[in-house]
Amino acid sequence: MIPVGELKSLGIEQNSQFRVLKPWWDVLSEYLCIAMLMIGVFGCTLQLTQDKIACLPSHITSPMKEPVNCSYINDYEGNDTSDKTLAKPVSPIVKEVFGRKNNLDIHQYVFVNHYCYEKFVHWYAKYFPYLVVIHTLIFMVASSFWFKFPGTSSKIDIFVNILGKCFDSPWTTRALSEVSEERGEEKLVILRKSTMSKAFKESRPDEEENIGLLRSSSVKSNSEKKSPEPQSTPSVLDKKEGEQAKALFEKVKKFRTHVEEADILYLMYVLQTSLKVFKFLVIIIYTAVLVPNIEIVVRCDVPPDLTGFSIYCCNHTKAHLFSKLAYCYICFVGVYGLMCIYTLYWVFHRPLKEYSFEYVRLETGINDIPDVKNDFAFLFHLVDQYDALYPKRFAVFLSEVSESHLHQLNLNYEWPNKKLRTHLAKNANDNLELYLLGLPGLPDTVFEITEMQSLKLEQVKNVTISASVTKLDSLQELTLIYCPAKLQLPALNHLKERLKVLRLTFESSEELPLWMYTLHCLEELYLTGPLTNEVSRSGVLESLRELRALTLLSLRSNLRKIPPSVGDLASQLQGLYINNEGVKLQAFSSLKKLTNLVSLELSGCELERIPSAVFSLNNLQELDLKENKLTTVEEILSLQHCRRLVTLRLWHNKITYIPEHITKLRTLETLDISWNKLKKLPSRLFYCTKLRHLDVSHNQITSLPPEVNILQGLQFFSAAFNSLETLPEELFSCKRIKTLVLGNNCLTYLSPKVGNLAQLVRLDIKGNRLESLPVEIADCPLLRRAGLIVEDSLFNLLPSDLQNKLSQG
Repeated sequence: MIPVGELKSLGIEQNSQFRVLKPWWDVLSEYLCIAMLMIGVFGCTLQLTQDKIACLPSHITSPMKEPVNCSYINDYEGNDTSDKTLAKPVSPIVKEVFGRKNNLDIHQYVFVNHYCYEKFVHWYAKYFPYLVVIHTLIFMVASSFWFKFPGTSSKIDIFVNILGKCFDSPWTTRALSEVSEERGEEKLVILRKSTMSKAFKESRPDEEENIGLLRSSSVKSNSEKKSPEPQSTPSVLDKKEGEQAKALFEKVKKFRTHVEEADILYLMYVLQTSLKVFKFLVIIIYTAVLVPNIEIVVRCDVPPDLTGFSIYCCNHTKAHLFSKLAYCYICFVGVYGLMCIYTLYWVFHRPLKEYSFEYVRLETGINDIPDVKNDFAFLFHLVDQYDALYPKRFAVFLSEVSESHLHQLNLNYEWPNKKLRTHLAKNANDNLELYLLGLPGLPDTVFEITEMQSLKLEQVKNVTISASVTKLDSLQELTLIYCPAKLQLPALNHLKERLKVLRLTFESSEELPLWMYTLHCLEELYLTGPLTNEVSRSGVLESLRELRALTLLSLRSNLRKIPPSVGDLASQLQGLYINNEGVKLQAFSSLKKLTNLVSLELSGCELERIPSAVFSLNNLQELDLKENKLTTVEEILSLQHCRRLVTLRLWHNKITYIPEHITKLRTLETLDISWNKLKKLPSRLFYCTKLRHLDVSHNQITSLPPEVNILQGLQFFSAAFNSLETLPEELFSCKRIKTLVLGNNCLTYLSPKVGNLAQLVRLDIKGNRLESLPVEIADCPLLRRAGLIVEDSLFNLLPSDLQNKLSQG
């Protein structure tokens, strides 16, 4: 015999961890299957270990079967068969047999027993125990088939494995513990609010509103709670546990993506339940019909030539017990069938392909737990029947806020205070800057570096600036490059009062943070990213009027026109820098409103002439028109209306000549016309007597006019990368020149008058055709070897004492 315990592999307890996917009706059905299996095994045991039937010959015979009924063998007159006068048969065709001996050999009885059992006992009475075992095994297999089917088994295995790990994860315990604490704090705040006096509410309404906002945001998003947890708390994760939880988040994401695509688990469960209902109906019908065929006394017709008797009355020794077992079996099958019908009702009476975590969101306050669909939802409905605590703990790993909170803890482990300090350096503004690139989040330890003045983040994901930023009293600059950031309310209030410079680089205008428009103390704003006209009309940059302290605005984008909202900054804006990256800027009407503008840059705007709107900027001091398509600047005469203009940069254009009336720009101090196509310079240019910085490099100039000596205030002059063959002697009469750049020309001779440049600090004459250097270079007291840019071969031709003098210091 096979022990019942060996049948476990058929589905009763094939895997104990699958119990979470077995609702109460499946569990009850398993116990019913065990009971039915016990009935079958018990019947089979009796069938194999005891005699099946015992037959006795009947001394009454008849050519017809009906008159001789073994059940009523005593229904004839008289009990003493030896008294023939008293023993009269009931029917005239019934007679007593004579002429053969009544005693039979034991082998004849054995033969008759086997013969009658095989021929005259009903098949259901013989095979009932085996049918019970077979039916029960089919029920077991049908109940567990979806655990073994190739299309479902892997999904179920992974889900149960992940569910168990999520349930036991220390991170789940910590997250739910924090939520519980926050909910307690929320209730406490509500209680305090309800007990506040009306007078206190009226006297301090702003504070009450802020408290409510802070509390509600804390409860709704666990990641926003950044207060340090006490070290004694046992729920604090170590690094290994954090890494394990992080791996779990990745598994949950991948599994959800895979399982939500189909509903094969749902279909298999419905099919196997439908199969069980069908099988139940078949069994209950044919069993109820065939049970009466289990008879205790069975009539058996045996050929009389074998034993001398033709009729035997046989006793089916187990018929009474089998009959009782059969009715008991019918009851169990009936209950089992009711469970299957209820299962179908549960499957179809409500949608199981959608599962909402609404109750979890309400209970925990974690609002970003997504609802799930298809097989993922069906699995959660099954788990709900086992224990609703499992979905609640699993939901922590579906929450993006919870995941970001975990990433935050891991970041704090990976980026301690000491490691962050190694990334501190001075930036272009001479501020102490912390630069972080490509991190999965912003470590909380950043807010412990109190001496930091500038924070630069590039491609950092999930940036949330918490209330801890209030520790950074020195923070004045914030740079965000392709990393949208969220601010908590205390952080926003702090930055409103402290932040002076904000630099944002983004991929789409939707990434522009709304909190940017509330920084009323912001002085400089740099925006780099797409800002089309459609976006401008839809509201982006419409709120710049709130930036009451903004004095500098830089837009690196692809604008068709200057946003109208820029005109709202007319009262305070002093610097406007637009780099359009090769897209033509066509409308400049907003410029006319910027009457206080001091510095204007329009680079990469495909300008073919200087915009007329510029000429109305009376306070303009600096104008930069870099990288445009200017070929002529005839309208430069109108710049004389800009009476304070001191700097004009026309570099990287296609200008072929400078008009004579440039001399009207008498206030001009810096002129940069490098990287153009100039072949000569007008003599009237040098009548701009206040010029101190003149750059005409990277052109096609062949000579310099002698009027250059008019510029007695000239300090910087560059004519590098031209075609100069000679230099006018008058150039060396500009005795205030500090930097003279003449490299990469065709010069063959350098005048000894270079010694007149007593303030010369840097002289670049490399890349010419010089054969020697004048020794009068020694008369330039401030010139040193580091400032003398020349070939080593020419320098070595100088006298050794002169070389030593230039090399000193």
